[in-house]
Amino acid sequence: MNTRILSALLMVGVLLASCNPTKNATNDLATSLPIETSIDFANINNDRAPVTINPGRFTVKTVTYRLPRVIPGTYSVSDFGKYVDDFKAIDYKGNEMEVSKVDINSWTITNAKQLDKITYLVNDTFDIEITGGIGQDEPFSPGGTNIETNNYVLNLHGFIGYFDSLKNNQYKLDVTAPADFVRTSALQKMSSKTSEDGKNVTASYFAPRYFDITDNPMMYGNLDVEEFHVGDIKIVLSVYSPNKVHTATSLKETIFKMMQAQKQFLGNINATPRYDIYLYLSDGKEESPKGFGALEHHTSTVVVLQEAMDEAALASSMIDVVSHEFFHIVTPLSVHSEDIHYFDYNNPTFSKHLWMYEGVTEYFATLFQLNQGLVEEAEFFNKIMSKIERSKSLNDAMSFTIMSENVLRPPYKDQYLNVYQKGALIGMCIDILMREESNGNRGILSLMKELSNKYGKNKPFEDDKLIDEIVSMTYPSLADFFNTHVIGDIPINYNDFFAKVGLEIAEGKIETNYILMNGAPIVSGDGQKGTIFFTEAVLENSFWAEHGAQPNDVIKTIDGTDVSIQNANQVLQQVFHWKSGQDVEVKLERDGEGIIINTTTTKTYTTGKGIFEKADATDAQKALRKSWLKG
Repeated sequence: MNTRILSALLMVGVLLASCNPTKNATNDLATSLPIETSIDFANINNDRAPVTINPGRFTVKTVTYRLPRVIPGTYSVSDFGKYVDDFKAIDYKGNEMEVSKVDINSWTITNAKQLDKITYLVNDTFDIEITGGIGQDEPFSPGGTNIETNNYVLNLHGFIGYFDSLKNNQYKLDVTAPADFVRTSALQKMSSKTSEDGKNVTASYFAPRYFDITDNPMMYGNLDVEEFHVGDIKIVLSVYSPNKVHTATSLKETIFKMMQAQKQFLGNINATPRYDIYLYLSDGKEESPKGFGALEHHTSTVVVLQEAMDEAALASSMIDVVSHEFFHIVTPLSVHSEDIHYFDYNNPTFSKHLWMYEGVTEYFATLFQLNQGLVEEAEFFNKIMSKIERSKSLNDAMSFTIMSENVLRPPYKDQYLNVYQKGALIGMCIDILMREESNGNRGILSLMKELSNKYGKNKPFEDDKLIDEIVSMTYPSLADFFNTHVIGDIPINYNDFFAKVGLEIAEGKIETNYILMNGAPIVSGDGQKGTIFFTEAVLENSFWAEHGAQPNDVIKTIDGTDVSIQNANQVLQQVFHWKSGQDVEVKLERDGEGIIINTTTTKTYTTGKGIFEKADATDAQKALRKSWLKG
């Protein structure tokens, strides 16, 4: 997850999840029957769901049961065990057995040959979040869980755990919930049974191994669901909007066009017959999730965004967030290391190659929009320039491979967000280098296709050998780049790469945003008065300057909505997503007098660093640029 996050102004950040069974696992069970698990939402106990685990008969004396400490791709500690209450082990006579709690996520049971089942209660994470999981040891919201009257978000790693040596065993999962709830899940459904009183339905699902439990989230409740095909991929879009502000129907066309463009961009990479999108819209209440963005699974993504966004803003955010997650079908689904393939949920090791997993994925999510005509070149270059500036606000002189491998530990964990900034720029530089070396015929997408063909979802690569393999598959110039800027800690001079395609970073007139310029907002707040006002930067924004806005003007209303410190994030997000040609009304107050700006938006500009064509760009450089951006 992404982390890929949306900030107060919906600056997108996100995450992915991916893993496979533990290698060299031994089976401690007397039989190979599936581990039977159940979640009973018909008997909620103080906002906690009862869970039962029936593993079958053990042949060993001692076993340890765990919930994940870390889930793949989040690159932070979640500690799902701390949401478990009233953990009990029951023997075959119905007696409670002695249990030793080893750590926050682990319980050891001696005399395991007598163990019949485990029971416990699970608190959901949404209504007790502090930060939404951003930089904290709590689950990032899209990787969390929700139990409320009208909705269950079932990231199953928050409910179902594993025995150390049994992650390869099959699982049977029963989920009991109200009969009138809509249910969506990509996990294989075996059967369903309605209770005698008709109030509840128990659906039974099958998972080949624990990985499939963690990799197939579900959503239950008063959902709006749309199913459609993009080529030969079935898309299932499930939307929960507590106040019915948005629907799957209203988002369907946006998602269809986006994913159609993604498939066109990817070409013959087609790693999944079905892709699920679960969208939970937070209404901003105290018990609502606070971490906005998405968590990727192999063939699905869970997205949490704000319900208060208007339709255009939500559509724009879904394009940015979901496109990134869908591109993860390339990596790590098709290309991943042993660290991911044999993921240890309790004590994981991490790959050196976050530049590829998250960086290249983010680069594709940015490039495809230009490549497929969804945005213009100016917007694409603005996004690239923004990534350059944000990457330099982090530690730009840190080995990316060392940071990736040590991402849970300081000082590296504080640099994680750079995977979406510098990581994407690393992908861009590799792309330009490959285009230059091949006369425009090969780029990083073709490289990822070759790696996908060589490995695939069932064959991991050796982490320490990947870069050498890439160099052997491509060109010596990539070895210099990796050694200097990825393994090494020398900051990238991006002008060296832009020059190859007839571009340069320079001062000039650049298109900007109506509320955010050069990565900083043009408004501030007065905590004592509870007001929002323009800063000096408003004079450098052509739209506001043309309409007479001045520093210290208090923003009273925007399109009829009163603006205050309390609701500024929600209201200004709408402004962040304004598009040219939109009718707007803004009421200001200056020295006690009211000022009304009633107009239609035009593109807005400022002066700053941007990416521009060089005055002496050659035809060969322009041709290389075309193959880079449109090839």
